Amino acid sequence: MLKPTSLSLVLMVILAILSVFVGADEVTHKYEVGDNVVLWANHVGPHYNPLETYPYYESHVPVCKPNDPTHGDFKLEYKSLSLGEALQGQDLVKVYGIETIFRKNTPITRLCKLPITKKEIDQYIYAIDNQYWYQYYLDDLPMWAMIGGYALSKKGDTVEKVPFVYTHQIFNLEWNEDRIVSVNLTSSRRKPLLDNTQEITFTYEVNWNNNPNINFEKRFDLYLELNFFQHKIHWFSIINSFMMVLFLSAVVFMILIRTLYKDLAALEKHAKSKTGGDMEIGTENDSEFDIIGSGDSSDSGPWKMLHGDVFRKPANLTLFCAILGTGLQLLFLAFYLILLSIINTWYDTRGALLRAFIFTYCITSFVGGYFSGHFYLKWKGTGDRWIRTALWTACIFPFTVFITSILLNFLAISYNALIAMPFTTMLTVFVMWLFITLPLTFIGTIFGRNFPSKNVGKSSQFPCQVNQFPRPIPTKPWYFRTFSMFIFAGILPFGSIFIELYFVFTSFWNYKFYYVYGFLLLVFAILVVVIGCVSVVTTFFLLNSEDWRWVWHSMIVGFSTSFYIFLYSIYFFNTKTRMRGFFQIVFYYGITFMFCVGMAFLCGAIAFSATYVFVKRIYKDIKVD
Repeated sequence: MLKPTSLSLVLMVILAILSVFVGADEVTHKYEVGDNVVLWANHVGPHYNPLETYPYYESHVPVCKPNDPTHGDFKLEYKSLSLGEALQGQDLVKVYGIETIFRKNTPITRLCKLPITKKEIDQYIYAIDNQYWYQYYLDDLPMWAMIGGYALSKKGDTVEKVPFVYTHQIFNLEWNEDRIVSVNLTSSRRKPLLDNTQEITFTYEVNWNNNPNINFEKRFDLYLELNFFQHKIHWFSIINSFMMVLFLSAVVFMILIRTLYKDLAALEKHAKSKTGGDMEIGTENDSEFDIIGSGDSSDSGPWKMLHGDVFRKPANLTLFCAILGTGLQLLFLAFYLILLSIINTWYDTRGALLRAFIFTYCITSFVGGYFSGHFYLKWKGTGDRWIRTALWTACIFPFTVFITSILLNFLAISYNALIAMPFTTMLTVFVMWLFITLPLTFIGTIFGRNFPSKNVGKSSQFPCQVNQFPRPIPTKPWYFRTFSMFIFAGILPFGSIFIELYFVFTSFWNYKFYYVYGFLLLVFAILVVVIGCVSVVTTFFLLNSEDWRWVWHSMIVGFSTSFYIFLYSIYFFNTKTRMRGFFQIVFYYGITFMFCVGMAFLCGAIAFSATYVFVKRIYKDIKVD
């Protein structure tokens, strides 16, 4: 088995530790009548470029500031951010001038009188052309509003577009007992931006209403788009993917099991004819010549002839073990986070899922180290190269993400965008990697190298001995080559998830809160089964073409799914979004690249794991002692 049962105790300990790290404290959010409720501004930015956001008071969009109208020196009050919020580019600053007193209505009140010059008018027009919007938070509930727009004005026989700015904000807030259960922001009163405009007066009002029909625990349900995520096409895609799994599993069972049964029966018949009596396959009376010779018969497959090479150590063993360990770590992490997301409503907490991912990745580094060390031992890795294996396992994915993030960070800094990570945040993540991920990876690698040889014994060894000299590989048809199988193998796994991928991409890039983690768990399980079946089938074809290099082949077949995900991301960007500009294009493909690298490691590990169990099982019956 790929996962030794004795590892379950360690995984239980890891789960217990994770529940401490990623569990969020419950916040009561209780107020008494007359209490001040702080209104926080998050950011300003173009609506169709989600990651291009700027500080509310420091952007190039004129807004009301303290000490108006002189705009003198003032001290901004920022809200402390969690690690996940900082990585997401959140920037909560207190909104000055707007009073939100719990259950106390505020009539129309002047916020500020803002002097306007030609420069400010041009800034407003630029923001309107790019559909700038801003975001507020009140009691952790978000609100959005647009800066302005265009109105049609008729002058004689011509109709022209006149830019305008919304100057009045209406806050409609609802409460239930001592808690806020709903917030809404409406913009009104259009102020045309003309060449002779010299000042703009901004006003606001706050209206409180009692709503006993909304419970505090369900207040975020108003943001969930049930008609979108629970559309009948979503249910149909789940059923369709499930039927694909049943069909593919049946095909694998009917073709492979029957074919293998026929091959093994032919091998047993041939062995009996050689000895003139009853003889079991795999006994000491079987010679290597007999088994190889049996593969040449017309009624048995050539895969049996590879028993002396099929468990040969793969090329670049260190890199392979590092990818395998990282992929299995991500597999465990993904299942854990999805299950945790089903239990917890993390979509209503800023940065919670990202924070949980980072902490969970650090702790589960033990899993990645264990499996990289375990398979390094299986293929009898030499000398102190296990240290290099542990380092590769600890670095290969985090440093890919880190280097990509650094390049994106330089771009964000040049744009003065909020998505730019502060140095302290980057240092925090690096320290976590240095003092948690790296040590746990080494501990896992040491445990994986030493545990199997002492406790598992022969069950950890390969069923067939490896010949001293590798068997020549004949020329294969183009459709049996690894590149061809890479192209075709990813179609079915991608086809089983692309509908869910659409919902995930839409929620991330189009301001929707993803909450159907039950669907995601089902689709993820389907993906695991489909990748395993496809990898087993393609590997069986490879072995029947007398090519024993199945180890890297199965991993590369798993990579194919990630390749199609990246192709789909290109399609999604050009047809399902309205992003534009160098900044958003680079960030979109940079983030997608990091996601696809992680998916490649994960899918590759799934493909190898399924193939490894399959290959080990079929050669168990023809091993030569």
